[in-house]
Amino acid sequence: MATSQKRLALAVIDFLSGSLSDGTVSSEDTESIEIAKSCIADTFHVDPNDQAALKDAIGDQSLLSIYGVYEKLKGKTTTAPMPGATSSKSTTSTNKPSGPTPTSPEAEEFKSQGNKAMQQKDYPKAIDLYTKAINLSPTNPVYLSNRAAAYSASHKHTEACADAELATSADPKYTKAWSRLGLARFVLGDAKGSMEAYQKGIEYEGNGGSEAMKKGYKTAKEKVDEENKEGGDEDIERAASPRGAGGAGAGAGGMPDLAGLASMLGGGGGGGGMPDLGSLMSNPMFASMAQNMMSNPEALQGLMNNPRLREMAQNFGGGGQGGGMPDISALMSDPSLREAAMNMMGGGGRGAGRGAPQ
Repeated sequence: MATSQKRLALAVIDFLSGSLSDGTVSSEDTESIEIAKSCIADTFHVDPNDQAALKDAIGDQSLLSIYGVYEKLKGKTTTAPMPGATSSKSTTSTNKPSGPTPTSPEAEEFKSQGNKAMQQKDYPKAIDLYTKAINLSPTNPVYLSNRAAAYSASHKHTEACADAELATSADPKYTKAWSRLGLARFVLGDAKGSMEAYQKGIEYEGNGGSEAMKKGYKTAKEKVDEENKEGGDEDIERAASPRGAGGAGAGAGGMPDLAGLASMLGGGGGGGGMPDLGSLMSNPMFASMAQNMMSNPEALQGLMNNPRLREMAQNFGGGGQGGGMPDISALMSDPSLREAAMNMMGGGGRGAGRGAPQ
């Protein structure tokens, strides 16, 4: 049988024993747990009392902490306790490593070599060496944080962010990890997350935090404030524009499209087209309509879409059939046009002020 399978069996037995001692499993299930341990030991031919073999299997860690790293890498956030749990320890989120783990001489050697590679700016080599150290001690925050620094130096900020998050989960008091997490998040465009990471670092450093940590926090906060201001400005611009950026039936700044009105009434001028604007505005009714159109572009759009008005405009202004403005009384003899005109002038009750800004 493969040695790795025996190591895993020992790790499972250790996990079951720990579940009894820490209260994750109630004392009522003790007999079941002991039977399970015995069955695993017999099936995989391992001795759960062999401390040397157990240390070789999981080192100074536990199966739970190792699995916590896996869950963190997979983005899990499982927090539900196991059935029958009676201890407050059972409510601890399993996505977080149980804490920093002791190191081995071999892992420390890999870390030292990785540090030398970093000094030489050989970042791929440093990443490889830190990875070897992590393989020996997966939840060591120093190794994870160092590899995060190497990833950042290699412009692999997503990987740096993942390692830094693992490091802060393994040991929140290791403040370098918060600093490296803040940097990675900032470069990835998460200014708010960066600010939060630096804030955590300041809190764990105590005494107001180091200058480097405070500088990182300040930079991230300025970016957050800038983004909030830009978002607020865009909202104000959208609110100030009655139909977005101009819109149909409106010109710049929400002004009615007089060219469109001229076209609707028979063209842009000349023979058979729009009459002189001064003559048109001398009529009190049209003067009032124009004033209302200036403050209510949407009403102008509704008038332009009136099929009866379009038909009459074609009759008096299109196709070269003479020119000039039609008789106002002829226009107002049509009930629908009369109502539209009354609405545009602010009268007639139900049309008054419709769509106007408050």
